[in-house]
Amino acid sequence: MTETTETGTEAPAARQAPPEVPRPRGIGPLGWLRWAWRQLTTMRTALILLFLVALGTVPGSILPQRGQAPEKVVAYLDEHRTLGPWLDKFSMFDVFAAPWFAAIYILLFVSLAGCVLPRAVKHYKSMRARPPAAPRNLGRLPQTATYETDASPDDVLAEARTVLRGRRFRVDVSDGAASAEKGYLGESGNLLFHLALLALLFALGLGNLLGYRGNVLLTEGKTFANSLGLYDQFQPGRAFRNGELAPFTLRLDDFQAEYETEGAKRGMATEFSAKIHYRESPDGREKPYDLRINHPLKVGGAKVYLLGHGYAPVFTVRDAKGDVAFQDSVPFLEMEPRNLTSEGVIKAPDAEPDQLAFYAILWPTAAASEDGKQIVSAFPAPIRPVVTITAFKGDIGLDAGTPQSVYKLEGIGKTLQPIKDGQKLLEPGETFTLPGGAGSITFDGLREWTSLSVNRDPGRIPALVASILAVLGVATSFMVRRRRVWVRASAGEGGRTVVEVGGLTLGNPTSEFDDIVTALRGPEDEPGPQDGPGPEPGPDPEPGPQPEPGAEPGEIDPGADRESGSAPEPKE
Repeated sequence: MTETTETGTEAPAARQAPPEVPRPRGIGPLGWLRWAWRQLTTMRTALILLFLVALGTVPGSILPQRGQAPEKVVAYLDEHRTLGPWLDKFSMFDVFAAPWFAAIYILLFVSLAGCVLPRAVKHYKSMRARPPAAPRNLGRLPQTATYETDASPDDVLAEARTVLRGRRFRVDVSDGAASAEKGYLGESGNLLFHLALLALLFALGLGNLLGYRGNVLLTEGKTFANSLGLYDQFQPGRAFRNGELAPFTLRLDDFQAEYETEGAKRGMATEFSAKIHYRESPDGREKPYDLRINHPLKVGGAKVYLLGHGYAPVFTVRDAKGDVAFQDSVPFLEMEPRNLTSEGVIKAPDAEPDQLAFYAILWPTAAASEDGKQIVSAFPAPIRPVVTITAFKGDIGLDAGTPQSVYKLEGIGKTLQPIKDGQKLLEPGETFTLPGGAGSITFDGLREWTSLSVNRDPGRIPALVASILAVLGVATSFMVRRRRVWVRASAGEGGRTVVEVGGLTLGNPTSEFDDIVTALRGPEDEPGPQDGPGPEPGPDPEPGPQPEPGAEPGEIDPGADRESGSAPEPKE
C-alpha cells in the first residue's frame, strides 16, 4: 500500500494540462552546411554548372578577347562607347579570367568530385561483393526458362558454374541456386568518363596556374625575343615566375595572304602564311618555319600561333629643321574587314620646335566609290595603296609620362592642334611638305604585320589524355550493359531435377540468355517436337504453354518447358 500526500493546492490529475511538447529546433549551422553539400554534390547540380560553363564561354566566342586580340578590343570599345564599358565591367573581354567564370569552374570541380568519388568507392565495393541471391520467383523475371533433367541438383549447379564462368560471369553458388553477374565494365566506363572530366578540369586549372599567354604584334623585318617587356599583352598564371620564359627569338621575314579574286567570295582570304626564322636559345642555330593557321610553332615549351594580320605603312617624318624625327613602320588597325581599309596614327615626339602627329587612313587598293565622292578599298591585297594624311602639331603628351595607346591621338583641340591645310593623299614614295614650314612626311612603302599568340600550357598533355579517356569511358558505358543470371535446381517428381533459369539485363533483353540456357540443357536435354522452347522474349510475348487435351481449365502440365517470360497460372 502506498501513501499519497495531497497538499490541497494541486489540481486533480484528470484536470491537469498535458505536459507541453518541446518545439522542434532548427537544423542548425552544421545541418545547413550538410544540406548545402548534398545539394552541391548531386548530379543535377553538376549538370547545371556544366551548362553554365558552356553558357559562359559564349561571350568569349562572340566578343574579342584581350588574350587573343587586344587591338580588336580597343576598336570595339571605341565603336561602342556606351555598351563597351558595361561589358568590360563584367569581364566580357576577358571571359576565361573573369571571377564569375572562375567561381562556376571551381563549383563544377567540387560538385563533380563530391559526386563521382563516393560513387567510385561504392562501385568498387559492389564489384568485390557477392552476386545478389536468386529471387524467390524466377518466373517473374523478363527472361525465364524451366526444364527437367536426370542430373542431380549438385551436378546442375556445378555445370552452371562452369558455363557461366566460361562467359566471364562472376558466380556464387549457395542455397541450391547459382547467382551470376557481369557487365560492371559499363558502370566502370561511366565512372571513367566522369573521372576523366574531373581530371580535364584539373588539367585546365593546372595550365592556367603554371602557364602563361602573351600576344605580340610583329611587323615584317622585325625580331621578337621572348622577354616580358616585349609583349603587347601578357597574362601569367598565378604561380608563374618571370624566369620561366624560354630564351627563344623569332624574326618575321615575310607575310603572305591569298584572296579569292572572282565570284561572290571575292576578297575573302583563303590562306595565311608567315615565313619566320627562330632560335631556341641565343647561341642556337637559326631555323626556318612556315607559320600558318592551325600549324603553330613549338619552341621552348610553348606554342606560337598565328592569329591575325594587317598593314604597317612605313613613314619618314622630318621636323621644321629638316632633321629626321621618326622613321619606322606603323601598324594600322582595320576599319573595314572585307577589304582591309585601315587607320593608324604616327607620333613624332622628337620633332622640333613643335611635336608632330598624324592621323592616317590606308586603302590597300584605292578606288572611287560608286557615287564618285569618296575613296574606298576595292580589294584587301595591296594593289594600289593610298594613304590620306591629317597633320597635327603641339604637345603629344608623352613627356608627362602618362601611358597612351599607340592607336589614338590624345589632346586633340587642347594640347594638339590641327595644321591648317594639313591634309594630303599620298602614294608610296610621295612626300607631303607641311604648311608653314612645320616639317614633312614621306610615305616610304607598305609592310604587313601579324599578331602572334605565345602560349605555354603545362596541362595540355594531361588534358589530352583525360579527353581520350573520357571518350573511351562514354563509349564503353553505351556498349556494355549489366547482366544477371540465376539458376536454381531442385528435386522434382520421378527422381528428376527441375531447373529454373532467370535473367535480368539492364535495358532490352539479349540473346545471350538463350545461349546460356542451351548450354545448360546440353544435347541430351533438347526439347522434343511437342514441348519445344517458348517464343523469344520481346515486348509482346506469346502465351505460355497450353493445357494438355482433356485437362481442366487452368491446369497445366508441370513438366512443360517454360522459356518465355510468362509464368503459368496456378491450378484452380
